[in-house]
Amino acid sequence: MDHGTNKTGPARDDMMKKQLQGELKADRALRAEEDHELEPSGEDQPAVDRTAGGPAPGSTPDGLTPEAVAIRTELAQHLGRSVYPADRDTIVGTLRQNHAPDRLVELAERLPGDERYENAQRIVESLGLGR
Repeated sequence: MDHGTNKTGPARDDMMKKQLQGELKADRALRAEEDHELEPSGEDQPAVDRTAGGPAPGSTPDGLTPEAVAIRTELAQHLGRSVYPADRDTIVGTLRQNHAPDRLVELAERLPGDERYENAQRIVESLGLGR
């Protein structure tokens, strides 16, 4: 019970329901102001690519195996962005500091010591796992 807090009453409620039904079933706009109208769906607009020129999410880029992608992802997670550009010793130290799995540390120890790496992709390429 609403104990008199309803300002419309049962008769007014029924009338408002009928008005709303007409608005919902109408094929055209019933409002005078355009501000309240829905925007068109954009069906006449060109189709938009979900990816901006790159591979689709979840796919394997050309020249990489799914295993190489997994290694690159793990390296990127454990190294972060602030480490680059980095040499082998910095990469190995950062992996140990961030408690990376031993297999990643062992892979990083195989890197040539005289190169500098700009990102995880360059590390994977230098290990011979892709491209």
